[in-house]
Amino acid sequence: MQMDENLVDHYAEILYDYHFLKHPLQKADAIFVLGSHDPSVADYAVQLFQEGWAKYIIFSGGVIRPIGELRNITPKSEANAFFDIAVEAGVPAEAIILDNKATNTGENFSCTRKILQEKGFDFKNFILVQKPYMVRRTYATALVQFAEFSFISVAAPDTYDDYIAKCSENNISKERVISNMTGDLQRLKVYPEKGFLVAMDIPEEVWAAYEKLIELGFVGRMAN
Repeated sequence: MQMDENLVDHYAEILYDYHFLKHPLQKADAIFVLGSHDPSVADYAVQLFQEGWAKYIIFSGGVIRPIGELRNITPKSEANAFFDIAVEAGVPAEAIILDNKATNTGENFSCTRKILQEKGFDFKNFILVQKPYMVRRTYATALVQFAEFSFISVAAPDTYDDYIAKCSENNISKERVISNMTGDLQRLKVYPEKGFLVAMDIPEEVWAAYEKLIELGFVGRMAN
């Protein structure tokens, strides 16, 4: 199918703006970074740490990323790759807590909770950090999986165009980003009935944009 790139961007930006909740920053016990293929997530966590929003960073992610992803020259887990990015940027290693077991968003929360209990950390407040288009699903999942804590869900304050450009610099294609966004919207629709996350209202305009993108073939990350 011949694609009109301007139209694709129009629909994709509608999804992006919906996914990207805008919680105001507030100080917390820890910056909790959920695993990702996008190294700019770690960059933003480092920025928040260096600005003094929390004294600890948690990197959670056991998925092994291949050479070339997450700026790695060897295959490495998301958590370990993010650790390297943070330490190279000047974050003290002793301020970082690692979870190398989680393989999905729910496990980010359950595995991290277990590690904090084992290490004796009595954290109550968290800044959850993810990609802009995963902010809403992260928050909706935390409302179920991390309900005993206080938290906000944030990402670097990029516009859609800025984020696509940043992804390109990190060898992440626009097609991959858009397919991830449609996949996340599908999860927001179907996961509440599975008990994975809290239901979110999805405006008609957003769902219509999603359906247009599905018709155009952006289906690379649909849940089973």
